[in-house]
Amino acid sequence: MVENSAREVINKYLAVLNKEGFQTTFPEKKEYNFETFVSSGKESLKLQVFFGKKGIKTILQGNKESDLYKGVNSILFGENLFVTPELKEPETYIGIDESGKGDYFGPLVIAGVFVDDKIKKELVKIGVKDSKELSDYLIKKIALQIKNIPSIKYNVVTINPEKYNQLYSQIKNVNKLLGWGHARVLENLLEKAETNNAISDKFGNENLIKNSLMSRGEKINLHQTTKGERFTAVAAASILARDKFISWFEEQQKKLYTVLPKGASLLVEEAAKKLKNSYGEEFLSKLVKLHFKTTKKIVSSKEK
Repeated sequence: MVENSAREVINKYLAVLNKEGFQTTFPEKKEYNFETFVSSGKESLKLQVFFGKKGIKTILQGNKESDLYKGVNSILFGENLFVTPELKEPETYIGIDESGKGDYFGPLVIAGVFVDDKIKKELVKIGVKDSKELSDYLIKKIALQIKNIPSIKYNVVTINPEKYNQLYSQIKNVNKLLGWGHARVLENLLEKAETNNAISDKFGNENLIKNSLMSRGEKINLHQTTKGERFTAVAAASILARDKFISWFEEQQKKLYTVLPKGASLLVEEAAKKLKNSYGEEFLSKLVKLHFKTTKKIVSSKEK
């Protein structure tokens, strides 16, 4: 029955939104639809799931320019909410991953690695796994070993803070910027390697990557999956991206004679305040991602 299917759909939507921290009302049944309100702070949206002879249709109503609308829209229509068959590791493919998305200081780095059975065995042999499970020392060691594998094909795109801030001022969306970076890495690798498959860790609507692809990448089978680092090439890409990210910190800390904390914390905020007071607000754009809320706190704070 279409009505029951619509009820299941809105309940699945609500489960995902609640998990992401949004407030929702209990879905109310109307004559031709179920509706609920989604809110965050003072902002609110209406989510409706209609049912009828033509099937089910979902509508999100509200200010399309608001952060709330963009966030909910991305979650509901940019993510696959339903169970899909388990993805098996292809014989040949390109794995893509990034580093720096959630860090106030530093660049956004996207890396890609092409693998076939031979390369895959070499990567496993040197200890390639999810970069989050490795120390900075091991990241740098294994990254060098990856690069030294005969016939290895990889690509790294580094978007330094100054360039990142320029792009963000135009794009106004981190995931779109990330999609653009993924697409560039994929296109660059397809110039050197032949494959029909690519796997990346899931960060949003796969169209964010597909819409940025050019002729070489348009025909690729792109798989976005959660915990993508379980695939050898994605894990290798995560190591190369993290290695470049760490190197940026090492270089900047030598230049500035100060420690730049990673992540987004009170330590990060304090370090940024000191740099602002020493070098001025404009200097921050060369070191940080300005759209983070941390920037407002720093700029509005007064030196005591």
